[in-house]
Amino acid sequence: MKNIFRKRTPLFLCTLFLCIFLPAILLCSHCFDRALFHKITSAYVQSSLEHDALSLHFVMAYPNLQGIHLKDAALPVYSKEASEASAASRQKFLSVLSFLDSKKLNEEERYTYDLLCDRLALDLEESDFSYYEEPLSPTSGMQSELLLLFAEYPFYTADDVETYLSLLQSVPDYVQGLLSYESEKSAAGLFMEKEDAKKSAQQCREILTKEALSSGTHFLQTTFSSRLAALLQKGLLTAKQQSQYEAQNQSLLSKSVLPAWQSLADGLEQLSDTGRTRGGLSQKPDGRQYYAWLVKESTGSSLSMDQLYLLLQKQFQKTYKEMKQTLTTYQELTGGTPDLAPVNDGFPLSDPTAILEDLQNRMQQDFPPLADLTVQTVQCDIQDVDAGLEAYSSPAFYMIPPIDALMQNTIRINRSSTADGIELYTTLAHEGYPGHLYQTVYSSLVCDTQTLPIRKLFSYGGYVEGWAYYTERISYEYAAQVLAEAEGSLGSSYPAALLCTLLAQQRDLQINLFCLLDLSLHYYGAEESELLRSLESFGLSEEQSERVYDYLRTAPAVYLKYYVGYLEMNALKKRAELQWGDNFSLLRFHRFVLEAGPSDFENLTKRLKQTAAKTG
Repeated sequence: MKNIFRKRTPLFLCTLFLCIFLPAILLCSHCFDRALFHKITSAYVQSSLEHDALSLHFVMAYPNLQGIHLKDAALPVYSKEASEASAASRQKFLSVLSFLDSKKLNEEERYTYDLLCDRLALDLEESDFSYYEEPLSPTSGMQSELLLLFAEYPFYTADDVETYLSLLQSVPDYVQGLLSYESEKSAAGLFMEKEDAKKSAQQCREILTKEALSSGTHFLQTTFSSRLAALLQKGLLTAKQQSQYEAQNQSLLSKSVLPAWQSLADGLEQLSDTGRTRGGLSQKPDGRQYYAWLVKESTGSSLSMDQLYLLLQKQFQKTYKEMKQTLTTYQELTGGTPDLAPVNDGFPLSDPTAILEDLQNRMQQDFPPLADLTVQTVQCDIQDVDAGLEAYSSPAFYMIPPIDALMQNTIRINRSSTADGIELYTTLAHEGYPGHLYQTVYSSLVCDTQTLPIRKLFSYGGYVEGWAYYTERISYEYAAQVLAEAEGSLGSSYPAALLCTLLAQQRDLQINLFCLLDLSLHYYGAEESELLRSLESFGLSEEQSERVYDYLRTAPAVYLKYYVGYLEMNALKKRAELQWGDNFSLLRFHRFVLEAGPSDFENLTKRLKQTAAKTG
């Protein structure tokens, strides 16, 4: 899923927490009330967005109507001084909050207050780990991510085109900021490995080339043209403006963005010899402490590293035992070994739109309907990832819509890494219904009526990806229903449910294993050879094992965000079953999670206990 506020904000992409500390507030105790809390959180939202044109546009389609006015249509540029000032302003804002009497707030405001205080405190801990974040990782660095965001940058008006072109013009300064950061990383002895730097540099040279721009086939040209054409069709642009904008885009890509990307590649290559030795974060000074912070920030779990490792081990053993039982049951029923080909090759649904419609129909019993919250129709634009971006994109992703254009949703499918059949079905469940799209729209609609706007800026990857994986697992049951309904063409003895269960269990084991290896590498200091042996014993080839190892090494804690979030979601469901007793239902539990909105799991658990107390 792609959103610069949904996951941990990429370094330098958003200037957050400008100083809104107002000393006069501290002079009048009668100001410590709900009105003040609303005032300072509104100031927080404004200061978080008005200096970052790219972030602002993905959060709000029409910010002027929300009272937020962009200060400068440029990408924020990194400097050490600005980074230190940002940390200082976060500390000041937290100090302001500490003077508020949260008992005077209503229930939803108190929950927001607790989330905000905990989040600010966690973010401040990151200042202890300068230069540990890697914005130019070969796995998912800004050398590809920024261009992807440009390609997905929506045009609602002609003014948006003007802002977009200004952003392109600011790319050279942005790149210089990146290189300044990498130079400081190098001086601190924390620069990426030599081979990683070379890979990232090569990506810079491959993702944007003079030849592609000359031929007019680059995705930043083709997507720009299609967005202009849409404005023209709506009467929001003249043909003359369209022609002028096309020329400006071509000029900026050739004279501004391309040279900047070439200089970024050159800079990385010049620094490559300063890279550290191959290994995980555990090999860095304070690397284990940084990793522990990163895991907490990414997953929203308060469990220690040892507790997480034990939890994952137990779950792996449990799933493995269950999978063996599934295989035994299948063999007893059929007298043979499972053949998964019919599940993929013979899956009845292949059209993405039809799949989303099917998922919406099957989820109705256990998930609250969006119609309870809005009379508007949720739109979803499903398209394939541009061929030029396939090598740099996830198998699929969901673009979070702006908060004031919530009904306009986007899902992209990477056909080079997403197969048809049940894989496409469960992928669209993860990205669409009942996954990201459904959760985002539902929680945002609740936020519109019950909570403060600041909640929409909070980033809780464990909740968001945990929910998506939780619903993906449920979709295997839906897939079994689809296959069972098509039983006539597949044979009356076809055990669809068992095969779908087996696929889900295999996926669980794989992701769980990757999480265990992630912890082993970055926290416990396991050697590369140990991890490769574990992967090969799981059935991966040598080439596949090396590819997974490189991903784990360059993208720490990513798999944990999904799977630990999923396990925490399951643990929360078990608590709800215990506390609600006969009053428990999946519908009630899902409504609780969705209405709470993105949160860390410690605060979500506290909220659950309060709900149980209220309802008896």
